[in-house]
Amino acid sequence: MRSSVLLRRAIRSVRWYVRELTDESAYDRYVAHLRKTRPGTEVPSRREFERMRTDRQEEDPRQGFRCC
Repeated sequence: MRSSVLLRRAIRSVRWYVRELTDESAYDRYVAHLRKTRPGTEVPSRREFERMRTDRQEEDPRQGFRCC
């Protein structure tokens, strides 16, 4: 019983780490931020968010490098 709890906790930790490392959780953080700071504002879809993020990165070279 205890080993299954530890295994689930380890899996959750690894999942959290991978999501943070790959920045997959950025949309979740953005939605939480919008709901906290601007309640009632329409939340963009994940696709719209990724498009905005990509556009911002391409406009500002300090945001990252895109080779292709």
